[in-house]
Amino acid sequence: MKSFHHKKHLFFDLDHTLWDFDKNSGFAFDAIFKQQGFDIELSDFLNIYIPRNQYYWKLYQDNQISHNDLRYYRLKDVFDALQFEVSDKMIHHLSEQYIEYLPKYNHLFDGAIELLDYLKPKYQLHIITNGFASVQARKIKNSKIDHYFESITNSEMAGVKKPHKNIFDFALSLANASKEESLMIGDSYEADIIGAQAAGIEAVFFNEHNLQVDYPVFQVKHLLDLKNVL
Repeated sequence: MKSFHHKKHLFFDLDHTLWDFDKNSGFAFDAIFKQQGFDIELSDFLNIYIPRNQYYWKLYQDNQISHNDLRYYRLKDVFDALQFEVSDKMIHHLSEQYIEYLPKYNHLFDGAIELLDYLKPKYQLHIITNGFASVQARKIKNSKIDHYFESITNSEMAGVKKPHKNIFDFALSLANASKEESLMIGDSYEADIIGAQAAGIEAVFFNEHNLQVDYPVFQVKHLLDLKNVL
């Protein structure tokens, strides 16, 4: 059976790996719509928002759009699809509200705390995230998981986003870790897995949704499955 017990440094992605982005987004939008008095069915909104957000994050990750474009168009597309009239000024305001509200919610994936409690005495734990620095810091603090991690690397610090090799090199340097003794764990096959492997770091794919991938990689469907190999 596969084992990573020889590793010393474990690097986690944050959103969609430890921190439940979709669930927390739902709570944030629910609060915002109630505050604004919007008559929008939350499930209808999220069914469009979640894939559109992923689409625009992919463009942002590939440096095809700015973070301001990401924040604007992921909302505008949904309102357009729902035929809900809202001004550009209001979209920008809602975007700011969303960034303010989102980190207030702290739902983690099932098993996250149990896993971190299990790993903390055995390994040095770190985070590598493409998320915005101020927002990610608040998510980590409000979720009460900041004490688990020795270092946190975000794309603003590194100057590039995953899957670029340089963000992994930056994270290794910050953690004072070698490639050979490090392991990356994340939900994005391209950003986390392909990116880490291209940087010479072994990786585990957190594949909750049983996505089909092009190349073989060690996968887990539940976070606690990692206890079997670490």
